[in-house]
Amino acid sequence: MTVDDTGSGQGTPPGPDGDPRPAESAYPQRDPSGAADEGSAAPADDEKPDEPDLAGSGPGSGVRGLNGTGGLNGTGGPDRAGSVDSTDGGDGADKDPLALRLEQLILGADRRYTPFQAARSAGVSMELASRFWRAMGFPDIGQAKALTEADVLALRRLAGLVEAGLLSEAMAVQVARSTGQTTARLAEWQIDSFLEGLTEPPEPGMTRTEVTYPLVELLLPELEEFLVYVWRRQLAAATGRVVQAADDEEMVDRRLAVGFADLVGFTRLTRRMEEEELGELVEAFETTAADLVAAHGGRLIKTLGDEVLYAADDAGTAAEIALRLIETMANDETMPELRVGIAFGTVTTRMGDVFGTTVNLASRLTSIAPRDAVLVDGALAEELVRTGDAPASETEAAALAEKAEKEGEEPPGYRFALQPMWQRPVRGLGIVEPWLLARRG
Repeated sequence: MTVDDTGSGQGTPPGPDGDPRPAESAYPQRDPSGAADEGSAAPADDEKPDEPDLAGSGPGSGVRGLNGTGGLNGTGGPDRAGSVDSTDGGDGADKDPLALRLEQLILGADRRYTPFQAARSAGVSMELASRFWRAMGFPDIGQAKALTEADVLALRRLAGLVEAGLLSEAMAVQVARSTGQTTARLAEWQIDSFLEGLTEPPEPGMTRTEVTYPLVELLLPELEEFLVYVWRRQLAAATGRVVQAADDEEMVDRRLAVGFADLVGFTRLTRRMEEEELGELVEAFETTAADLVAAHGGRLIKTLGDEVLYAADDAGTAAEIALRLIETMANDETMPELRVGIAFGTVTTRMGDVFGTTVNLASRLTSIAPRDAVLVDGALAEELVRTGDAPASETEAAALAEKAEKEGEEPPGYRFALQPMWQRPVRGLGIVEPWLLARRG
């Protein structure tokens, strides 16, 4: 695979609008609770025909709309002109009644606002509202009445953080983008792998419709509480890592060990296996890898089907995870062979992902690693020697062990062995001297 260290996928730079909130007179007055005055919050749909749409799909292009069908009106998304499919009239009147009921249940509110009305009620410009909406990954909804009070509140909160000086406008957009991308994947997984299976009619004669609504009604509050709990735990862990950084620069550009684990011959497997079997194999691989990475103190950055990317704060942790992955997969007859590459050095972290030369080097090492083996770069090998996890050479290790035995002392307890491999050119990175990592004893 090729790793992009340019930070791609970060979207376009901020527009020229430096004022996140328009003049107060342009918007309705709100009472202390934040609600717009009655009669002014919901103008006629054609009141502002020339106002800009919430156009574009942003980084979440292809992500389903709030109703899960590709557009907020429930009829298949935007047309060529970027407007909502006119067969629905823009308010969901012709949409499946169950789909509307589920949307209202999940969102906790009815459709009430067009995008212009929502922006006006939130007290933000349409330009800023559009940027936030695109950043969250939602498709064009034209000027359909498809937004709820929660959408207004979300806009008001993000704009309020900018106005208070707690976030820059660009950072607020990044918050929207990172949250949208992460939760979109989570929601897709829950629907595809979780709810879909549970909503199979349990008894003959029952329809999916009769099962889905009460099931979602029961699960929704529990899943919501669990999501918040896990997020707080992850936020506490990430904050702890950041505040322990040596200086401000290290908070963004940090020295980390980065590892790729790649299934060998996966492309050939895709031609031989049925789709369901292939899906089960990928899920088993990702689950096993995620469990091992977390259990031994690493962080799973992302999964790519036949490959996982992880990071660790120290070389020893990354090396232990790599060998555990090889050993675990080798003991599973249903799994293909595995190869792992690890590099150690400065890494740029952004929106939960990692970028830079170190990441690219780890990827290249993975592509040239032998089957069921781990290759590491010279920097990681040096770090293992420095921390006492591996000897500088086996000859030196034997000499130290012999000396300790003569003096009645314990020999050094090395965990890993390193064997230098032939130097070779690596595309884009010059000459690299990889080391073969193994477990001692």
